[in-house]
Amino acid sequence: MVFAGIAAGGVGWADMRSLSVQVITGRWFVVFASFLIMAAAGATYMFGLYSGTIKNAMGYDQTTLNLLSFFKDLGANVGVLSGLINEVTPPWVVLAIGAVLNFFGYFMIWLSVSKKIANTKVWHMCLYICIGANSQSFANTGSLVTCVKNFPESRGVVLGVLKGYVGLSGAIITQLYSAFYGTDPKALILLIGWLPAAISFAFLRTIRIMKVIRQENELKVFWNFLYISLGLAGFLMVMIIVEKELTFSQGEYGGSAAVVLLLLFLPLAVVIQEEFKLWKIKQQSLRESVQVKIVPHNSNTPPSSSSNSITGQTSSEKEVSVSCFSNIFNPPERGEDYTILQALFSIDMIILFIATICGVGGTLTAIDNLGQIGISQGYPQKSLSTFVSLVSIWNYLGRVTAGFGSEIVLDKYKFPRPLMLTLILLLACVGHLLIAFNVKNGLYFASIVIGFSFGAQWPILFAVISEIFGLKYYATLYNFGSVASPIGLYILNVRVAGHLYDREAERQMIALGKRRIHGTELNCLGVECYKLSFIIITAVTLIGSLVSVILVIRSRKFYKGDIYKKFREQAAKAAEMEMAQAGNGAGPTLAKG
Repeated sequence: MVFAGIAAGGVGWADMRSLSVQVITGRWFVVFASFLIMAAAGATYMFGLYSGTIKNAMGYDQTTLNLLSFFKDLGANVGVLSGLINEVTPPWVVLAIGAVLNFFGYFMIWLSVSKKIANTKVWHMCLYICIGANSQSFANTGSLVTCVKNFPESRGVVLGVLKGYVGLSGAIITQLYSAFYGTDPKALILLIGWLPAAISFAFLRTIRIMKVIRQENELKVFWNFLYISLGLAGFLMVMIIVEKELTFSQGEYGGSAAVVLLLLFLPLAVVIQEEFKLWKIKQQSLRESVQVKIVPHNSNTPPSSSSNSITGQTSSEKEVSVSCFSNIFNPPERGEDYTILQALFSIDMIILFIATICGVGGTLTAIDNLGQIGISQGYPQKSLSTFVSLVSIWNYLGRVTAGFGSEIVLDKYKFPRPLMLTLILLLACVGHLLIAFNVKNGLYFASIVIGFSFGAQWPILFAVISEIFGLKYYATLYNFGSVASPIGLYILNVRVAGHLYDREAERQMIALGKRRIHGTELNCLGVECYKLSFIIITAVTLIGSLVSVILVIRSRKFYKGDIYKKFREQAAKAAEMEMAQAGNGAGPTLAKG
């Protein structure tokens, strides 16, 4: 009705209302809402910042703290349930569940650490952090998977920029925490509890799967989003450096937080600009097609070809309907839609899974232990938050570089994404060795290398899964790929790093003639605390890179072809149908009988 009024000459308020509806219901506003959800969805990467608070308040040793870290990453990455829920419900249901889980989990941790509830057992804390962290998989599934399906031909850049905001979330939340709560370390846990939940609830009905109609400048718009996010990352980097040298008041932190919020909402200007262009095109199309159509009435009119094709498709689908177990080991060609079981039992998925266990498990072990590594190697307390912020910034840069970079080299040079994964794992080995041998000021460089490597692995992993196994069951397969992370973390963090740290700490206590009292924290000082652990992690990561080469060889033919051809054809048909519908439905229709 609004369009009809404008076509007839209506202007002013009707135009503004029409444009507002276009903006709020458009695909680009879904992307903007996803940016904000992702910017608050990276609390699990801040564990190194609040783990010391938990350790001191609860009297844990390093093995217990690493066990807590394992359950955190178990919750964050075992998101198969969110994927399965997303297969049968709209995205807003997934986001709502995630918001509830996030608030409950972290709020209970805050109550325990603040001693507002007594006698909290270790298994209680493991359960709370697992529930809170699991909300991240619901946020990712609800928003990120939706955006990939809305922009299938730009999936690399979509994954890169959205995952980039997750990478920045640690630094973003740190700035907001300093402005809201000052220096109260326990309040950080409370902020992590309520902020992501509030944002998810605010955009529940915004995030949804829409009809794919490709724009000519689609990639250019994502580049504009990237430039804004780079500006945000640059500002956060400057603040990290300045805060390291100067002492800020809470009011000054408030000023920096205001700039962060401004940069977070700046993509909305790009969204409005793009939706305004689309709105003008639609209005022009409607004005040109306003006419009276005479439609002859004929009861003997045969059914349309589209109806025939739909009926034929349905009948053919019924004919080929077979048990889901009968074709597990008979998958389609790469790039077609695999069933969930076909993908899970494929050699390609097994290779990806092993490489991710080795790569992500190692880098995440380093990230989760940064605070303890800094203390053991003699870095000042002020540097610990710097390490976390550096990881956050370079985590972001790794994600956007891998997302945009892999898309560019794939498009121009047919450079396979799995080979990019191999190179990233080799780079991660450098960061692990810097920690192992305690190079002077090496932890600053290790934070950069490991943050970049960790961030870069995720867009590549998720893009490869979507390209090889199709988008039909992407929500579930996306989350299955993440399951490798907690497996790698348990092996390398709990069984290797945590065990060797405690063994060295106990050896130091015995050398000093002391005995540990049960319920007190166990601390280790010196390069030996983590040396052997990170030599082992380096070797495991190197093995992961060699395993990924197998996938490079297996998929080289697939990546030499045009992997987005079918999506371009589908988008072209959708655009033709929308224009035809706009033309046919714009004016009044008279039936002549």
